[in-house]
Amino acid sequence: MNSTYFTRRTIRKYAQREIDSDLLERLLTAGTRSSTTGNMQVYSIIVTRDQEMKKQLAPAHFNQPMVTEAPVVLTFCADFNRFNLWCRQRDAEPGYDNFLSFMTAATDALIAAQTICNAAEEEGLGICYLGTATYSADRIIQVLELPRGVVPVATVTIGWPAQVPEQPDRLPLDAVVHYEKYHDFAPDMIDSLYREKEARADSLQFIAENGKKTLAQVFTDVRYKKADNEYFSVKFLEAVRGQGFSV
Repeated sequence: MNSTYFTRRTIRKYAQREIDSDLLERLLTAGTRSSTTGNMQVYSIIVTRDQEMKKQLAPAHFNQPMVTEAPVVLTFCADFNRFNLWCRQRDAEPGYDNFLSFMTAATDALIAAQTICNAAEEEGLGICYLGTATYSADRIIQVLELPRGVVPVATVTIGWPAQVPEQPDRLPLDAVVHYEKYHDFAPDMIDSLYREKEARADSLQFIAENGKKTLAQVFTDVRYKKADNEYFSVKFLEAVRGQGFSV
C-alpha cells in the first residue's frame, strides 16, 4: 500500500509553482475512473486556475488564503444536469429531482474528489479540503454559473507544498471501525478513545485560549456552534432546492 496514505497532511501553504497541464489532466482522469452509482457519473469538476476567478471564489470560502495562493482550485459538484439532458435527448424522462438523486450525485462527486486527492498526493502534491463549499453553495453557484441540477459539495485546493506541517492527529481505529455490527460506546470507552487527543499540547492550547473547560466545549461552543450549523443548513438546503432537488 502506498505510504502516502499513512503520512498525509493537509497543506494550506503552497509554493509559487504551477501544476503541469499534463499532470493535472492525469489527476482528473484518475478521478473519472472512480466508483460511481450505476456508472452514471453524475458529478462535475470545475477547474479554476485563473487568478481573477479565484478572487471571485475567495469570499465564498471565507477568504482563506489558499484559495488564491494554490495554483489549482477544484470544485466538485453533484450534477444531474448533464444526465437529464442526455435522457431527454434520447426520449427518456428523468425522475432525478429528489433527495435520493442528490445524495447519489453528491456521493459520486465526493468519491471522485478523494480519488483525485489520493492521486495528487502520490505525485508529491499537497491538498486541502474546504468545507465552506456547502456553507456558501449559493455564492459558488453564482460565480461558477452552475445550471439547474448542479450543486457544489466540496472544494479542494491543490499545489506543491511550501512547508510540511505536523501530521494531524487521528482517533484510534477502535473509534471508527465496527466489526459485524455497530457497537455503542460506554463512558469508559469514550474516555479511552479521546484521552490522547485531549492531552495534546494544541488541544490544551485551544481550551485555554477559548476560555473553556474541555476540548468538546471548543467544538460545541466555538468551532461548530448549533446556531451556525442551523443557519448554514438552511442556506444549503435552499441552494439545493433552488437547483431543482426536492429535499
